[in-house]
Parts: sequence; C-alpha cells; structure tokens
Amino acid sequence: MEQRQLETLLREIADVKIAIVGDFCLDSYWFIDESKSEISIETGQKTRPVRTQKYSLGGAGNVANNLAAMGVGHIYAVGVTGIDPFATEMKKIMQQAGIQTDYLLTQIDDWATHVYAKPYVGDNEEGRIDFGNFNQLSDAMADELLHKLSELMPAIDIVIINEQVLSGIHTPYFREQLVKFIGLYPEKKFIADSRHYNDYYAGCLHKMNDSEAARLCGLQEDISETVPYGDVCLAANILFDRFGKPVFITRGSYGSLVIDEQGIEDIPGLMIVSRVDTVGAGDSYLAGVAAVLGLGRDVKTAATLGSYVAGVTVQKLFQTGTASQEEILQIGINPDLIYEPDRAEDISMAIYKSGTEIEIINVWKDKRPIKYAIFDHDGTISTLREGWEHIMAPVMIRAILGEKYTGAGMNIYRKVEERVNEFIDKTTGIQTLVQMKGLVEMVREFGFVPENEILDEFGYKQIYYDGLMETVKVREQKYANGELSLEDLTVKNAIPFLEKLYNAGIQLILASGSDEVDVIAEARTLGYEHLFEGRIYGSVGDVTIEAKRIVLNRIMEEIGAEAFSQVVTFGDGPVEIRETRKRGGLTIGLATNELRRYGLNPDKRVRLIKAGADIIVPDFSQYPKLLELLNITI
Repeated sequence: MEQRQLETLLREIADVKIAIVGDFCLDSYWFIDESKSEISIETGQKTRPVRTQKYSLGGAGNVANNLAAMGVGHIYAVGVTGIDPFATEMKKIMQQAGIQTDYLLTQIDDWATHVYAKPYVGDNEEGRIDFGNFNQLSDAMADELLHKLSELMPAIDIVIINEQVLSGIHTPYFREQLVKFIGLYPEKKFIADSRHYNDYYAGCLHKMNDSEAARLCGLQEDISETVPYGDVCLAANILFDRFGKPVFITRGSYGSLVIDEQGIEDIPGLMIVSRVDTVGAGDSYLAGVAAVLGLGRDVKTAATLGSYVAGVTVQKLFQTGTASQEEILQIGINPDLIYEPDRAEDISMAIYKSGTEIEIINVWKDKRPIKYAIFDHDGTISTLREGWEHIMAPVMIRAILGEKYTGAGMNIYRKVEERVNEFIDKTTGIQTLVQMKGLVEMVREFGFVPENEILDEFGYKQIYYDGLMETVKVREQKYANGELSLEDLTVKNAIPFLEKLYNAGIQLILASGSDEVDVIAEARTLGYEHLFEGRIYGSVGDVTIEAKRIVLNRIMEEIGAEAFSQVVTFGDGPVEIRETRKRGGLTIGLATNELRRYGLNPDKRVRLIKAGADIIVPDFSQYPKLLELLNITI
C-alpha cells in the first residue's frame, strides 16, 4: 500500500459508523512492590502492596479502543456490565476515548463486569484474578440488547460481533435471536470474531486464527502445533464454501490470509525487532479490518491495514495497546515484511537448481542484464569478523546486569542472555550503532543499572568495538605473517566470483553496517578494494544514515525505479535483502557458515528467506552455475 493510499484510508475512516456487540471486559494491571510488605494483623500473612495500577479495555472493549485510537469517529458499544466500580471505570475509559456507552446496559442480578486482574512482581505476571465467571444473561436482557442494536442499524456501516467468554452475553437464546437479527439486514455487513462459536453466526464475515480455522474444519486438534500453510488454505476454502462470505485467518508472525470470491490472498507478517506482547493483537487486527470494510473497500486492503494495526500494538508491553494514525503510518509507509515463512522454516520444501546447492525461492522473471551488484561485507565476503556475535552478546549481558553481573542468579542471567540472543538474531545486518541503541533500551527495560550510569549508544559501541577489533587485528597480523591465507579469511570462492563480475563490466558496490573506515581498510588488507572502484560504504556514526539503504536509493535515482531489476544484491543479513526486495531488485542470500567458510548455515537460511531472498546459496563454490542463472557470461 502506497503512502498516499494509506493516508487517504486513515483520513476517510473518521466517517465510518461501527457497532460492537460483545463481551466488554476490563484488564487490570496491579504492580506489586514487596519492599513495603508487612504482616497482616488479621491473617498473619504478608501483604502485597500495589505501587501502581493501570486499567485498560479488554475483549470487545479492546476492539472499540483500537477503533477509537485509529481515528474511527462513530463507535457504539452494545453489551452488558454489572453494578460495580469496575463498570464505572470501564465507561469512563470508553467515554474519554470517544466511544458511545449509551447502549452499554446494566444487569442488576447475576452479573459482574468482566475483569482480568493481573498482579505483577517485576516482569512476572502472577496468578490472575477474574471477575464475571458466574454471569448469567437473562433472556429479557438479550432482547433489550438486540432492541438497542436495532435502533442503531439505519446509520451503521458494519457490526462487529465479539464473543470472548463463555459467561458472556452469547447464551443459546441470544445466539439464536442474533442470527435471526442478522437475517433482517442482508444489506449490512456483520463480521464475527468468536472464541467458542465461530461456526454459529450465519450471514457474517468471519475473523479467526489459524488454529481455530483448522479445528473448525477437523484438520487439527492440538492448538500447540503450527498449522501448515496447506492446511490453512484448505480450511479457508472449506469455510468460505460454508459461510458464503469472506474469511480472515490470522497466522501470528506468519501474517494472515483472506479468502473471498476472488480466491485466497496472502498478507505477509511484519518483521518486528523489538520485544513483543501478542495479547490483544487479534482485536487490533479486527479493528483495522472492520474500519476498512465499513468504508466499502476490498478485503485485501482491509487485511493489510489490520496487519499494520496489530504490528503497532504487539510492541506495547504490559497493556492491551492501541495504534494511533501516526504509528500506523510509521509502520505502514515502509513496512518490513516477512516472506515465505513456511518454506523458510521447512527445508524439505526447498527447490534447487538442478545439480546444485542453489535454492530457488522465486523465479527471476525479468532477465534484463545485471548492471549493478551490491555486496554486504562481513559474512558475505570477509570472515575477518567471524564470531562477532560471541563478542557482542557478553558485552550486552554485562551492560544490562551492571553490578549484578557477578552476583546474578542463574535464572536472571539466563533470562537476560535469552533476550540478548533474540535481539542479536533479529538485528543481524543493521548498523552496529543501531544495535547499541537497542542495547540502551534493553538496559532500561531490565532496570538493573541506575539511569545516571547508563551509557549512550556510542559508549556501548566503543566497548564492543574494542573487543571485536582485538580479534580482527590478531587475524590480520596472522595473515600478514603468512600464518593465515586469503581463503582462511573469506567465504569460499568469494574473490574469484567478484573478479568474474568485475571483468564482465558489472559495477560492484560494497555496503556494510560496520564503520566505513574499517570496511575500506579490511577490503584493502584482503586485496579486493580495487574491484569496487571507490564504491565502498559503511556506517558514519549516525543512526539515521543506513549505508545499505542509501546505496540502494542512489542507484534508484541513477537508473530509475523501473530499471532496478538490473540490480542484484548479495548478503548474509536481512537488511540488504529486505531493502533490495522492496525496490524490485534481485536478492541472493548467503547462508554462510563463517567458521568453516563453506556450507549452509540453516539459521541464516531461515532469516534470509523471511527477509525476501529470491535465491539462497551457502557460499560461492558453485559460482559458474550462479553466473549462468544470472545470465552473466565471461
């Protein structure tokens, strides 16, 4: 979706009118600080002092809140609360967000407002305390709900049906009456998102996750298993035939798919580098979908906006987050997509060029002559910095733990180590300075280091670089002494491959996330600087300047966007692959084993396919076949 389209969409949804019929809940976060605990005189037990508390809308309320945050101007909550302080808090939050509460009814007997109270000690959520589990909706209240909804229907563009809990409003009687109600308004759109009754509401579009869809079609029983893409597609076709209406199926980080009379459309997931919390992501997705459908737009556009909204909210921790228009624009104007996740994680699906280890992900259709070849450096050509992550990880762990480094218990240490390794895995290939900026955020996130002792990204980068360059200098010295050969410090056949491209008249460009001065020096040391004829780019100490992105933009300006198919990028990191894919160039992922300097690294293969690689090679050992594939003759 182009920027102008997205901006227009967000501007127009202000006029959409949406009613939400469902289970409105309140999420309560109680942050316990045991430093003020005392022994209760009455019970002799330790008290659990709550330092801070936060309340946010959950269930159908989260959908409403997401709609309000993204700019929908007319939102009507149709549901039931009890007579209790939580109901007052819920309505206050809704009214502050601009959600209409006039159709939120109160049942006096046998009803408590649904609340999920979540006590936190540090980052750990302890046993939840729930309210509303014993609710019983009366038939009279069910009739009143539908009567209130009927008053709204003339003006409504779309109705969202939310079913969250078994003790909510969706009793057998209410479900039966609601299906009849839907039949009275064939010209109106209804979309159902039901945790327990997905197969019930005829006449509706449906939104569900892949496990729900598979179970509904008898394809899967174990919700802990990943649903194969083929099964998701099969379920989508079965459900579309069953309902006769479009079906939206979410797949977590794999994205989503939607089916209508035009067939199945895949919506890629978003690559999120930061820590995520997926609670409420489905509600966010539904809000985006419903807002677009309310405008009368197509299902692909609806699913795309839903993906953007969910992509924002999963990055908000300790809350059922929402996404503002500014945040949606930020993530949607230049999204980092996840491609081919099923193939990436199942190597048995790999398809190879005959007689080679060259894996073909996408067939190269536009075979105009290659004029530009962009190379990442570390791990693609050079292995001088092999093992950099084993230097970075301890630096990050020590920075996060601070003075607790030597005395941290194994549980704390492992938790920090896991977070650091996850971060490094996600950010491989981006500027070191950007990684260190992420480290600053992680130091604050864990809270072991006082604010006045936290370094900035430049300070942490220097610590890391000092350790890394010690290793690099030792290897360079051994190379100078003849103790190591060029083959020991480069990926298999990388230099002969560069020379073949150079002799074929292709302009070679080196773009790295490492410091530019170091990249130039290392290319000179290893003897291939001249092949790039001065076109070597790297980090210049500014997190806003991404060398790889700048190089790609320069080429696009020089040759024009339509000719970008004459660009091929080689890299072992996601950044260069992803940025080239966005611009329409050919992408070749180097899934290199840097320690051996040849052979496949399965983890890199997964990352590179998800980043958008068209071709995967383990090294350049079969470069004649690769040249043949690229239509480059020597």
